[in-house]
Amino acid sequence: MTFNELGLSAPILKAIAKQGYSEPSPIQAKAIPAVLAGHDVMAAAQTGTGKTAGFTLPILELLAKGRRAPANQARTLILTPTRELAAQVGASVALYGAHLNLKSTVVFGGVKINPQMQKLRRGVDILVATPGRLMDLHSQNAVKFDHLEVLVLDEADRMLDMGFINDIKRIIGLLPKRRQNLMFSATFSEDIRKLAKGLVRNPIEISVSPRNAAAPSVEQWACPVDKKRKPALLTKLIKDGGWSRALVFSKTKHGANKLTKYLEAEGITATAIHGNKSQGARTKALADFKGNKIQILVATDIAARGLDIEQLPHVVNFDLPNESEHYVHRIGRTGRAGASGQAISLVSADEVDLLSDIERLTQKILERREVEGFEPDKSLPETTLHQPKRSKKKRKALNSVTNEQNNARHNNNSRNTKKRAVYGHGPKPGGKLKYGGRNPNQQTRSTL
Repeated sequence: MTFNELGLSAPILKAIAKQGYSEPSPIQAKAIPAVLAGHDVMAAAQTGTGKTAGFTLPILELLAKGRRAPANQARTLILTPTRELAAQVGASVALYGAHLNLKSTVVFGGVKINPQMQKLRRGVDILVATPGRLMDLHSQNAVKFDHLEVLVLDEADRMLDMGFINDIKRIIGLLPKRRQNLMFSATFSEDIRKLAKGLVRNPIEISVSPRNAAAPSVEQWACPVDKKRKPALLTKLIKDGGWSRALVFSKTKHGANKLTKYLEAEGITATAIHGNKSQGARTKALADFKGNKIQILVATDIAARGLDIEQLPHVVNFDLPNESEHYVHRIGRTGRAGASGQAISLVSADEVDLLSDIERLTQKILERREVEGFEPDKSLPETTLHQPKRSKKKRKALNSVTNEQNNARHNNNSRNTKKRAVYGHGPKPGGKLKYGGRNPNQQTRSTL
């Protein structure tokens, strides 16, 4: 099948051909006709398989046939979880819509809002946004949705995760009920799928790869190592392997900064990217990494979604993610578009539960390779795909609650009838009341 057979117009086909593409990827071949037919869509595919073009191409085709957007209105809204992904989607829209008379813009936080407001005054056909900045703009009447035709949730599982669900619900409440809804992602957990179906109407579900699987061209392996020796091991892998570029994932912002300083001290050019960095610093870091000006990019999971870096040979999990689904997104930065790549996880003994969760999610036991001189003092326990789920331990009561319960038991046999409030608030036994001896609950209205 070729793009010519998908019902796309000549201007869009011209833009596609200019990028050197002639045949659609499997996700594009299935999604484009469904979107053009006006259906709601839920599509799952591995990262790097062309999901973005799977919705931008048909949206551009649909919008080209309609009326232009009025002032402060948007005809299509594409929501993304991160600034980096928003910028990438915006670039894709501009690229494939280069020969169309359509307006698009990208809005996200971390930069001045006034230039974004000015662009929206003229109206846009496609608005790519992160939820927080979109709500800011709407609260200032900079954007309205009376003429909205299409809503896209990109990386939908993350967008509908607990961190974004409230924002998404507020935004949904602002939109016209009659609209087309598209949800694209690399993974869909069962909970997210249930939630998503409450937002879309009779969706066509598209899946072109095993759920929660990485690309087959990515070689995955785990390296057992003591936690304190991870920086030294990473340095050895980079130097001995002659790595030209690698994306390294840290669990925390502080950890990313600390690892970057360590690598720099070892003569390895590195920089960190995370939420505490300004948008300018994050953009420069990505540009330098893509331009081969730096060797190692250390990132938190904010960079795990949507980063499109050509010919990235190595991804390293310096820390395993708490959410096993994030592992799939992390290693999806390599092995894109059929290219080969390596995903190495540095795993200490205390991360065995996280490793086990990842292996059960992907249904793949990671090969373990110990590096000579870095054999762990505390061995990494064996894992299995069929290991039963761990029972959740009952949370231990807070010390203050436990003490209160113990005090209550003792006070039952005591002459002291005064009770302390929970967590120690309120008057102590034998202590004076505030407000000149009055009970604070009996204050007059004039004191309130």
